[in-house]
Amino acid sequence: MTTGDQPLTTENLHLDDIVVPFQIEGIGVRGRATRLSGLITDVMSRHEYPEPVSILLGEALTLVALLGTALKFDGKLTLQTKTDGPVSMLVADFETPGNIRGYAHLDSERLDAALEKGIASPTELMGTGYLALTIDQGADMDRYQGIVQLDARGLTEAAHEYFAQSEQIATRIRMAVGPLYERGEAGEASTVTWRAGAVMVQHLAEDGGLTGYREPDDERLLTDEEKNWEHAAILLDSVTDTELLDPEVTADRLLFRLYHEDGVRVFSPASVQFGCPCSRERIEGVLKTFGADDLDHMVENGRIEAKCEFCADRYEFDPADLKG
Repeated sequence: MTTGDQPLTTENLHLDDIVVPFQIEGIGVRGRATRLSGLITDVMSRHEYPEPVSILLGEALTLVALLGTALKFDGKLTLQTKTDGPVSMLVADFETPGNIRGYAHLDSERLDAALEKGIASPTELMGTGYLALTIDQGADMDRYQGIVQLDARGLTEAAHEYFAQSEQIATRIRMAVGPLYERGEAGEASTVTWRAGAVMVQHLAEDGGLTGYREPDDERLLTDEEKNWEHAAILLDSVTDTELLDPEVTADRLLFRLYHEDGVRVFSPASVQFGCPCSRERIEGVLKTFGADDLDHMVENGRIEAKCEFCADRYEFDPADLKG
């Protein structure tokens, strides 16, 4: 394994909550690998989602970590789903240089009914609909949005479709999200640490590039470029969930296991962490845009309470302070 031009140490590759760019030498494939723990645990600790819902949100957070750290400008990348299942919406966003947040919107009654029936698959609870990825480069630039269908195959397959259709880049992603339970001392509750791991590979275009899609009846011989891409994708598909989640299998070790025969070059990792820009002042500014009648409808027990969906922080206001 070799490193890129920027300094890269064994120590910073062994950290969680990083995204490691890499390139497979000689076969025209680049990629990004991520290991998340504190970030995922921080987000989940702010909500009380059932495990399948937490897994869905963890997948969304992991995707924006992979994609957001590839931005070459200051801005924001937002992933949002809209579906017909009990978990009707997922939102996760990345804001440079590395702040990530997210939440799930769900119908508690429908979710409880589904779980009672034994429907606990994250993709079944999400249902079908669409996935939207939005890139915002700031007030002076146009936003870019790509939308793809979302079905029972889940977020990973939807991301593959997004890159094939919107970016015209052959892409393959392997991802796993799950909790690690640590048994407490006698009489103490178990503690939960969430982990996520993912590897994404993409084809580096030569003659027009590859989208990664072949018609089922396409019987022509593969070009060398296509063979190289399929080789990289097949090796990635061999990764197990255990390898992706194991704290001892760090990003550099996993990449070496996969691509040491081809040669893999890793570059300086990018750090990611939970970050929510909400504040009392910002929410107060939003509330002051409402008219007096609207504010009166928000009053409960003489106060107006606002909650941030992302970080779950609550803010209380005196209605008189909000009216001009």
